[in-house]
Amino acid sequence: MKPLVITGPTAAGKSAAALEIAEHYGAVIVAMDAMTVYRGMDIGTAKPTPAEQRRVPHRGLDLRDPIEPFAAVDFVAVAAAALAEGGPVVLCGGAPFYLRAFLDGLVPTPPADATLRAELSAMQDPWTRLQEVDPALAARLHPNDRMRIVRGLEVHALTGTPLSALHAADQPVRRACEVVWVDHPALTERIDARVLGMIEAGYVQEVAGLLEGGVPRDCKPMGSLGYKHLAAHLLDGVAVEEAVRLIQRDSRQFARKQRTFLRALGFEAGGSVAEAAARAFG
Repeated sequence: MKPLVITGPTAAGKSAAALEIAEHYGAVIVAMDAMTVYRGMDIGTAKPTPAEQRRVPHRGLDLRDPIEPFAAVDFVAVAAAALAEGGPVVLCGGAPFYLRAFLDGLVPTPPADATLRAELSAMQDPWTRLQEVDPALAARLHPNDRMRIVRGLEVHALTGTPLSALHAADQPVRRACEVVWVDHPALTERIDARVLGMIEAGYVQEVAGLLEGGVPRDCKPMGSLGYKHLAAHLLDGVAVEEAVRLIQRDSRQFARKQRTFLRALGFEAGGSVAEAAARAFG
């Protein structure tokens, strides 16, 4: 028996497919998502509802407060614990780096150094510095992707080796599993409708509650898609209609990036979820 991975872009229908398959096989669902791990972030992350969680056991939900860190290594540990239970496991989500970490393992790198990271984060233009010490990594990152730029500088400072070189030297052995890429021809319309549904469900109120509860605007989860836009609405006076438009636009862009990443991992859209599950679980 192998794990089944159901992946694809946002709003493509992954969760519904995972619920149906997991219920049929008595499987556990591991949320392969970078945001559903945070407590209080439910609507904007499309977190499985309490009713859905009663239908099928889930792992990887509500593990951290928004101010607490959670990384790919933590996700792999959650997935490994679910697999160790011995039953069928469905990994469902579209977090590209989590998927790669699960499939190919993690490149050994030094742990974060808080003092050094704070110094690097305070740099006015860390991307230019990354071009000097790791041009290959800088070429792959947008100049505004400060989190990954700072991590690249941090690894270089701690090891003397470019992070891109560490990745290039790593020869992963891909984990045996069944992967199916769920997609939808009307994804643009589905994304736009989903965002509107989230607003109707209380998305703005969710973000307001987080801010009023003391979650800092500059913490990593609050800088994610949707939450940062609604924080700008609540704190900076951006019109809610404009915030919604930006969420829809950026969600469509994120879906394109997810597709690009999946192709880079060697996958193609399509295939039967039911057939993949039968191959995985026997």
